[in-house]
Amino acid sequence: MTCVHFLFISEENDLQRLHTLRLLWKRAPAKSSYLPGTGRFWHITDLHLDPTYHLTPDPTKVCFSSKGVPATNPGVFGDFLCDSPYRLIQSAFDHMATLTKPDDFIIWTGDSPPHVPAGELSTDLVVQVIENMTETIRQHFPNIAVYPALGNHDYWPQDQMPTSTNAVYRAAAELWRPWLQNEALLTLSQGGFYSQLVKPGLRVVSLNTILYYGPNKVTENMTDPAGQFEWLEKTLQKAARSLEKVYIIAHVPVGYLPWARRTTALREKHNERLVSIFRKHSDVIAGHFYGHTHRDSIMVLLDQQGKPVNSLFVSPAVTPIKSLLEPYSNNPALRMYLYDTEDFSMQDIWQYFLNLTEANERQSAAWRREYVLREAFGLADLKPLSLLKLGLSFMEQSTAFDSYFKHFMVGYDSSVTCGGACKISQVCAMLYLDQLAYSRCVEKGGRGGIHLRGNIIVELAS
Repeated sequence: MTCVHFLFISEENDLQRLHTLRLLWKRAPAKSSYLPGTGRFWHITDLHLDPTYHLTPDPTKVCFSSKGVPATNPGVFGDFLCDSPYRLIQSAFDHMATLTKPDDFIIWTGDSPPHVPAGELSTDLVVQVIENMTETIRQHFPNIAVYPALGNHDYWPQDQMPTSTNAVYRAAAELWRPWLQNEALLTLSQGGFYSQLVKPGLRVVSLNTILYYGPNKVTENMTDPAGQFEWLEKTLQKAARSLEKVYIIAHVPVGYLPWARRTTALREKHNERLVSIFRKHSDVIAGHFYGHTHRDSIMVLLDQQGKPVNSLFVSPAVTPIKSLLEPYSNNPALRMYLYDTEDFSMQDIWQYFLNLTEANERQSAAWRREYVLREAFGLADLKPLSLLKLGLSFMEQSTAFDSYFKHFMVGYDSSVTCGGACKISQVCAMLYLDQLAYSRCVEKGGRGGIHLRGNIIVELAS
């Protein structure tokens, strides 16, 4: 238990102490996060360190990750056309370290190297960047367990993850040895995936979804790259027999991209297989956690009858990078989850962010809370039914969806709006992860045939 001692000396001192306590209270997680029966863990993703980032009079030379495009407003913490300077990543971990507790753990869903042409990197350089980020995390959180997943940039050439052991898989296993057990290290070194018990009753399954990623030419004609589908089913079956719940973590998410109509994040045939496996074992899976998109989004897995069975979360990135033609980016972000320690279901999200423009102007990184998910949308919890109701409400409640889309960009630009086809793409990606249901949703303008009466699904159109 944390004790706060008050010392009253003068009125001025009292006011200053009160102001300080209010700031600390605002930064601290909700009171419920300290109640018995509630656990916490953190999610960091897409760090994308750019070691070349530096301030220079020539805006085309600020960072290699802008690929020659002039940085628009570079500062000590970065630029929206560049990947992360080391100082930005340090500031994120400095803030997070002040909020962590001994029983917390961290999931880290990949992508340490920058977005640069393949010729600018090599296997050795990729491993060096992963090592740099691993050591930085370990220095900030020496006594907290970390469960990583590999991203598509965590290989050279990027995206081309192989189906057997290689220099990157072996290096990752060695670097992450302090966090993982021997069985996990073995499958990590062989295929880039693993499973590990976090605590009694809770298991993390870290998938290598780059094996199913469209740009990966190595695996495009394979039915079960690296045997990961077979391994996943056996792992979930074993977890069920052991009365464990599972958190799925991975870099590239399952389902459809919320900004690109009819486009799966993974190869469509592999997406369908993964959705099928997740449906079959949904009673074992207590949550899914992904990165890759750099944006903040929610998904719900429905079974074939339309019943919501799993909650899925995509965390926004630490890197603020966008391409020149993209209409929006994201402010740097990290997050904390609250979960029920009895059934490991998700209870809440505390999302933190850095206003990059403000931080550069002040030359000081004032990370702060962006939102608390239950408060933001009036949810009782983050269970699948609650998220399904939220998604269905977005087509009728423009204010709620506008807030969701603002968070999708991590407060990048409130003047950017999403309506019409943009909104339909967002809602359909949130609610439907398989091809048939997603297509029906798009055709029906965002409803897709699901109707609720109270907590009961009363119709699923054919």
